Parts: sequence; C-alpha cells; structure tokens
Amino acid sequence: MAQDTTVPKLNFEYWLDKAIEWGQATTLESQKDVCLHLPRLQEFLHQIYETLKHMDSIVAIQQFPLIGQLLGRLCWNPFVIGYDESQKTLMWCLCCLYSSEPQNPVELKANSWIRSLLCHLLSSSKWESNEAETSTFISTLGYTSADYYCHLVKNMVFSLVTELRGNQFNGLNIQGRVSASRVNAVSLFCLPLITLPDLTPLLETLLLYHGGASKEILSSEFLEAVNEAFLKKKISLPESAIFSLWLRHLPSLEKATLYLLDQLVSIQLNSLEEVACVIKDSLLPQAASHPAIFRIVNEIFKNALLETDGTPEVMTTIQVFTQLFLQAHQNENKQHKFPLKAYFPHHHQPLVTALLRCPFELPTTQWSQHLKHISDMLKALVEDTNISSLADLFEIWFLVARFGEWLDIAAEQLLKAAVEPDALLWLLAFYYCPQNENQQRTQTMVEAQTVYNHLMMLFSCTVLSVKDLEAAVHSIMDIEQCCNQHLITHLLTNFLLFSSGGHMIAQEFIYHITETTDTSKEVCSLLIRTAYRINRNGEENQRTVKLLNELLQKLTLKV
Repeated sequence: MAQDTTVPKLNFEYWLDKAIEWGQATTLESQKDVCLHLPRLQEFLHQIYETLKHMDSIVAIQQFPLIGQLLGRLCWNPFVIGYDESQKTLMWCLCCLYSSEPQNPVELKANSWIRSLLCHLLSSSKWESNEAETSTFISTLGYTSADYYCHLVKNMVFSLVTELRGNQFNGLNIQGRVSASRVNAVSLFCLPLITLPDLTPLLETLLLYHGGASKEILSSEFLEAVNEAFLKKKISLPESAIFSLWLRHLPSLEKATLYLLDQLVSIQLNSLEEVACVIKDSLLPQAASHPAIFRIVNEIFKNALLETDGTPEVMTTIQVFTQLFLQAHQNENKQHKFPLKAYFPHHHQPLVTALLRCPFELPTTQWSQHLKHISDMLKALVEDTNISSLADLFEIWFLVARFGEWLDIAAEQLLKAAVEPDALLWLLAFYYCPQNENQQRTQTMVEAQTVYNHLMMLFSCTVLSVKDLEAAVHSIMDIEQCCNQHLITHLLTNFLLFSSGGHMIAQEFIYHITETTDTSKEVCSLLIRTAYRINRNGEENQRTVKLLNELLQKLTLKV
C-alpha cells in the first residue's frame, strides 16, 4: 500500500480507518502495512497523550468522540503493542480518559472498559503472541478475559506489596532482600497505571518505602506522576504517603504549593470558609507539621508575596494557611510533635509566642493589652536594635504579617474599645509601612492619628452623612504614599462596620472609597476576613453581620 505522508495532526479518522483495515493483523498484507506505518503511529499516539494529559477525561471524550474506538482497536493489534513504546503510550492515553469521579452509568461503564484494556495491555507483554492459547486457558477456568486480567493485576500488586513490605520487617531494613534497582524498576512499571484504583496499595507502599539507600531509589518520573495525579484528584492516597512524597521529592512539594496558590488566585471565593476548605483539602497545612516542609512552603509563600507585590489574595492565603497549620500542629500526637521554635528558629521567641496565641484563647477584654505587648516588643526590635539589612526587616515584617488576624483586631480595638491608641497605631503603621526611610512610617503615624481622631469624634453619632466623612476620604486621595492609603482605608472600613452611624451610610461610602481609590479587592478581603472572624466567635451584633453580608454581595460582584 502507498504510504500517505501528509497525515494532519490528531487525524483520528485516518488512523481509525487504518485500525479497522488492519484488524488484528492476521494477514501478511495487513502486517506489512502496520509495520510501514508504525513510526508515524507512535508519533501520533504521543501527540494524543500530550494533548490528553492537560484535559479533563469528560472534555477529552467530548472533543475527540472517536478516541475510544481508535484506542480500543489499537490495543488488540499485537503488531502495534509490540512496537517500541506503543504499549506504554496507549496505557498513558487510556489513563487520561479514566474518570476519577464517575457521575453516571456511562462513565462507570467507560471506566470498566478502560480497566479491562489496561489489564490486557499489562498482561500482553507477558503472554506475547499466545493470546489465542491464553483465551482458551482462561475460559477453561470459567473466567471472562476481563475478570482474569483484573485478578492478575490485583495479585501482582499484592505480590509486589508483600515483597517490598517484607524488606522492612518490624521497621528494620533487612538489606539485600530487594535491591534499589528492583524498587526503581517497580516504580517505573507503575507509571502508565497510576490512576488505576487497584494500584493504590502499591503506590502507598512505594512512597513509604525506605531501603536504607543514601540516594532516592524511586524514579523521579514516578514521583512527579503521583503528585500530578494527586493534585488533579485522579487518585486518593493516605496522608502519610503524600507527606512522604513531598519529603522525598522537593519539586513535587513546590508544585503542590504553587498549584494551591494558583487555585486560590484564579477562582472566585466569597468567604474565608471556602478559602480554608481549599487549603485544608490540599493537605499542605497538615504536611507542614514537619518543619522541613513548613520552611519550604514558607519560602515559596514569601517569594509569591514579593512577586505579586503583596496582593490581598496571596496575603489572605498565607494568613489562613498559618491558622490551619497551627490547628494541625495542635492536633498532632504529643509524642511526634515538634516544638514551635523548630518552625521559627531565627526569630525573637517571645514575639513568636505572643503572635502564636489564638485570639479566641484570650478574653476579648485582654486583646488590647496583648496587642500592646506585641507592639512594644516589635518596636524594640525594629527601632532599638541595629537591623543589618532590609532582608532582616522583611523577615520580621513577614512573621507579623502571617498572623494578620491580630492586625485586624488591632484596627477594630482602636475604634471599639477604650484604648491608648499609640501602640496599636504604631503596629498598623509598621505593617503597612515597615521601612522608615525618609521618615515614611513616622509620617504614616501622623496621618493615621489625624484620621483616627476625626473618626473617634464621629463614632458616637447615631446619624451621619457621607459629607461628615469626606475629610477622611480626601486625606486618602491627597496622600502620595500608598501605605498610608491602605492603613486609612482599613480604619475607615472598620468605622463603617462598628459605629452605629456608619451602618446607615456604609454601602454608599464604601462604594465611594473603592471608586475613588481603586481599593475594591483590598476592602473586599478585609470584609471577608472580618466575616470569618465574627462567624468563628459568634458574639457580634447581628446588624453588623447583616451589613457585612450585604456589602460582600455587592463587592464580590464588582471585583
């Protein structure tokens, strides 16, 4: 047959016609034609895989309706699956089509069909061309082909798991039972089958396996593939196996952290409960109970914050992550718990201890005093000692920033409680303006103090108009330093939420602020954080809760 050299990419029709024409390559003519086309078919299968691995299984089937027919026919052609890496590529393509969460009988049936094909491919390398004899043997035993191959996979997995676990009897590494090259080969063998549920026990055993070798014995391709499948919810593994994966393969931990950040920045989340759910579901806060994982995630967060210039979404993610990490650490078995100093080894420990206190562990009447204690220690560190570099200053700022709940409470306490304002205003001024080059922080304090005094004069008024607060708005618009603008926006938003007169004009005034200063995301993030804290505490005025919900509905639509 003449060779067609102009086959377009992903031309399913062409290759399906060929697959039908070839059948199972039983004639000499069809065998010759298969051999003629094999290199280009292999290239085509690689193109399919590279396309499918970035797609959801349902979308892939919708976009390429002929793919199932084509792959099914190729899997049963002994000349195709015997060529080079065609068998492995076919397995990879089938795994991409496997639905991790089948929603209907059609998807369930498709999964069953994929499993039977994978089992056939897996076993065909062993039986080679004796398929007819094998089928006769299977039918004599009373099995269908699919049943037999399914049992074959399960038995093989059980055998490998037993072999690997036997090498670590009672937690002792018995050298020589299983070689490092053998374990590496098993991990490579798993590559095309990672999303098969029957393989889960073997994946777990491999990830938890340590044979005493000084170097990593599992293949990096295997570790990357397991991580990818976990992130895309294609497999479910115990927490211990995922934690072990991240500890033994740094690129996987980095990818998981960046994947989480990308998720939270790219999707619309209307509450911190939703943010917390996504973060907890990533398993990263739980894994961070190991100090090595915590410090790596911490570095990635720092870099993300610097690269995005401190966007509210990234800052909120870091703060919620810290809260969830502390919860996970608190729930950790005392026997295996690391001291908190292990996570913040280079920081002033009394300051760390004060920041680590959960606000709701203290009576609300003690919040202001606790915040003054934090502010005094921080001021002594920043102003009374020589900080050798901007990097040192950033490290101190980042420590404070990740416990942002205390900063939000400081802004509330300034307006709601009878407090000496200087310490709390300084704390907020440091957060929004950590550098005092050219007296920036000092100037921020002066301007914040002026706005604060103005707001406190109006706080007890039951009736207010937008005009009454215009002076504060103009102070935001007129100042050049954005850090001052952020601090004053924070104070103004809290004034509207917690003063009786502010409730009446909150919607109109917040719309005015966000329009004139382009702070929609910032105000929305502040409102979401306040709603989260009030929901957890459960003691706030219901009028404030109602107002928060109304403001969030409007702002989230706008953002």
